[in-house]
Amino acid sequence: MEAVLADLETALGHVFAQPDLLVRALTHRSLAHQLAHDEGDDTTIGDNERMEFLGDAVLGLVVGEALFLAHPEWQEGELTRVRAQLVSRQHMAKVASAIGLGAHLRLSRGEDRSGLRRKSTVLSNTMEAVIGAVFLDGGLDPVRAFAHRYVMGETVEHLARELRSGAALGNFKSALQEHLQAARAGTPIYRVKSESGPDHRKRFLVEVRLKPAAGEPGKPLARGTGSTKKHAEQDAARRALARLTAASGNGSAATPGRQKQAAS
Repeated sequence: MEAVLADLETALGHVFAQPDLLVRALTHRSLAHQLAHDEGDDTTIGDNERMEFLGDAVLGLVVGEALFLAHPEWQEGELTRVRAQLVSRQHMAKVASAIGLGAHLRLSRGEDRSGLRRKSTVLSNTMEAVIGAVFLDGGLDPVRAFAHRYVMGETVEHLARELRSGAALGNFKSALQEHLQAARAGTPIYRVKSESGPDHRKRFLVEVRLKPAAGEPGKPLARGTGSTKKHAEQDAARRALARLTAASGNGSAATPGRQKQAAS
């Protein structure tokens, strides 16, 4: 087991003095239940849910500390919104994929066959559990190093640029609506055009249009795709916003004064 986890330890930048902590962090409850059933003893088998709770708290602390020190010009609202993006499930699933965490998940036979290993929610939860294990084994310093390399990295500068532009930090639907309201152009509406793929890997195609007047079809603005309807809507709004701002020559999608309301 230790040899198998060596590659993961390299990616984490931390060699465990207590490797059992890492094994526990990688253990999904489905496997814990399977082992308890197979061995007839549920007192010695544990899953990673408690470590996930700890890792979430530690991650929030480390990212908040880093943002506080690196951006003295940001106020509480700006710090909060950027931190929320960095510790979001969507972003943490990307971090998990970047270090190949899915290959190390310990799942039950049934859940492994079902494709759970690739599910973003499971990846993000396990990533938080692993961060909790790193903290228990080595304290805050290795967590800080990992967060700076993988959780923050270039993403912080991207979010900072978005913040300066007045966009709603990833909430492109709100930013698009504010842009259209400011231009008195109308209200956006979203429609699913198609769905594809198996249940565990769905892809949605969504079109955003201006709300039509009576008897009119409405003007199409853009189309977007995503693994959920919500993500596809955000992608469509992002593309529409980019086209509208490029056409108008105005790089600001929403005024800074409205930013906090849009992100709330």
